[in-house]
Amino acid sequence: QALLVESGGGLVQAGGSLWLSCAASGFTLSMFNMGWFRQAPGKEREFVAAILWSGTTYYSDAVKGRFTISRDNAKNTMYLQMNSLKVEDTADYYCASGAGIRDIYLPMMYKSWGQGTQVTVCA
Repeated sequence: QALLVESGGGLVQAGGSLWLSCAASGFTLSMFNMGWFRQAPGKEREFVAAILWSGTTYYSDAVKGRFTISRDNAKNTMYLQMNSLKVEDTADYYCASGAGIRDIYLPMMYKSWGQGTQVTVCA
């Protein structure tokens, strides 16, 4: 059974950095397309970044140049390095696995989800 567990969220001042982790078990993370999404209160879940099984990465325009998605195959873990954080980055962040290459931007196309980790950026 695929299991994803996020960690690393917290409270940070604007301009600061956070490092999110997504530990996978029950499957080999590097064999699947993986994504990070976020959901702010009262808003829909939105795409943040994805890393394909090939290693190719994609980012939303909102985070491009500030966030970096990566993975450690030996640890079966995916990461999201978040720099230059803004108040508008405040949200619950989720990792997900299993979307097709044409569907990486669509949350409903992912097969497994973590429980989420909260990120709060204060001014």
